[in-house]
This record gives sequence, C-alpha cells and structure tokens, in this order.
Amino acid sequence: VQLQASGGGLVQAGGSLRLSCAASGLTFSRYTMGWFRQAPGKEREFVAGIRWSGGSTYYADFVKGRFTISRDNAKNTVYLQMNSLKPEDTAVYYCAADSSFILHRAAAEYDYWGQGTQVTVSS
Repeated sequence: VQLQASGGGLVQAGGSLRLSCAASGLTFSRYTMGWFRQAPGKEREFVAGIRWSGGSTYYADFVKGRFTISRDNAKNTVYLQMNSLKPEDTAVYYCAADSSFILHRAAAEYDYWGQGTQVTVSS
C-alpha cells in the first residue's frame, strides 16, 4: 500500500492550498480517509476525515469553515482544500487510510500512512 501526499508549500496568511493524496495497493473505495498534521514539538493531530462514500465528513474545530475534505474514488485520491490559512496551520500534513467504516479521529486507528507534505504559512 502506498499513500502519496502532495500539494504542500509556502503560502502567506490568508492564502489557500490544495493537498492531494493518491492511494495505490488497496481498494480505496472501502477505506475511510483522514488528514492529520504535526507541527514541530507537537503531537500528530486529526484535521479531517471522510468515509468511504464521501457522504460523511468530520473536521477538527480549528479548521471548520476553512478546510474541506473530499475524495474521488475513481481516481483513488483524497483532497484537502485549505483556505484562509493561518501561521498556526504550519505543519507536516499526512494522509491516512482506515479500513474501518467508522470515521475515527485517533491516529492509532488508521492502518496506512503517507509520507507527509510540508505546509508553511507565513505571517
């Protein structure tokens, strides 16, 4: 199984980025997908998740109204549209796959992880 995250970069506060995560080696449409992030010196934290059908999503409070998670099962890809970025959003962002039908927020529940993509928001 491989999860390849991309789309990170350097952006000014208030700007936008769109992260992508391409999956291979698994039946993508059967997996709940999540985005997590980890800032230096901090624990990895849940950002957003989407169930296999795309009909159910969940967001951490600190991104509600700014970030949108979506998926394209035909392309085996999950996205994270990030708008109104803040300096505190600076972190390495990881995508993850969970074989459970439950939309978990705990990192330990996810079976597979991508390599991460750096997002840096300047003030």
